[in-house]
Amino acid sequence: MAPLVTIASVSKVYGGAASQAALQDVSLDVAEGELTAVMGPSGSGKSTLLNLIAGLDRASGGEITVGGTRVTGLSERALARYRCERVGMIFQFFNLLNNLTALENVMIAARLAGTRASAARRLAEALLEQLGIADRAGKFPATLSGGERQRVAIARAVVNRPALLLADEPTGALDSQNGRQVMDLLDGLNRGGQTIVLVTHDLHLAREHARRVVTLVDGRVVDDSPSAAAAGAARPLATTLG
Repeated sequence: MAPLVTIASVSKVYGGAASQAALQDVSLDVAEGELTAVMGPSGSGKSTLLNLIAGLDRASGGEITVGGTRVTGLSERALARYRCERVGMIFQFFNLLNNLTALENVMIAARLAGTRASAARRLAEALLEQLGIADRAGKFPATLSGGERQRVAIARAVVNRPALLLADEPTGALDSQNGRQVMDLLDGLNRGGQTIVLVTHDLHLAREHARRVVTLVDGRVVDDSPSAAAAGAARPLATTLG
């Protein structure tokens, strides 16, 4: 299957050429429909890599292409549109807008992509229903549990049907039960064809859910291997979302 994401000799240096590189000559492809886990110790460059793919930061060298779009060559205006239309992001600490309800947090992503208000509302309501939190639509983030907030964040990330979903430690702020439920949701999205790049520090989670595990150390790829899931190990079926 053709790569959706191509990362070619990418480097990132913060603070000038004399500083240590956060990423050094990283090259890898992510196939369409693949769930790839990126692992490594703190400071290994995992989140930097995700930010570069998302266009939240710019590479110091090399090229990143997503779905035929050369991300490293886009203007700031074009990057903003790329993030709205092509990429969804899920964060460890949710990054919801506290002054908006759950429904409004999902709607705003659709509105920023140009969807009319009525259609954005229908899409957001359908996603919250699908994720088992329709009854929380009118609640503000501060009144939601961690698991509920992450479900809202997932709905926001996928409301525009992005080609690529980037998840940065999506279970890191959750207890084990909610973490399993969130990974089941991501599994379900992946089985439906969603391409996902998942940053995690949890080796068990990576091996159980991803088809491939890429390991970074000191900004370099030191391993890129099929996971237990790719080798045919049993994967859990999605659980009830309610």
